[in-house]
Amino acid sequence: MMTREQALSAALELPGAYTDTPFHDGNWVVVRRGNRKIFLATFERQGNIWLNVKVRPGWSDVLISHFEAVVPAYHMNKRHWVSIILDGTMEDGEIIRLIEESYDLTGKK
Repeated sequence: MMTREQALSAALELPGAYTDTPFHDGNWVVVRRGNRKIFLATFERQGNIWLNVKVRPGWSDVLISHFEAVVPAYHMNKRHWVSIILDGTMEDGEIIRLIEESYDLTGKK
């Protein structure tokens, strides 16, 4: 089962990624250095670690129907973002793939 630290580590391997704690509450966001756009947010909710990642429009419904751990994004635009609950029901490779896709989607147009 993926942990918050593993998710952050995977995100920080991407070029120009850095962490920030803008809310000063122990939750983390990972940002692209060039444009300062968030592509990963981590937080604790309902006893689990959750990740918010950006997805292509239209894919949120597909991911939600396919993965038990994927739900409409908490505190984000639900068309462009999903939340992944780190509860062990989703393979680490799929989570990393979604983090990488979120990174790609927040790059320059």
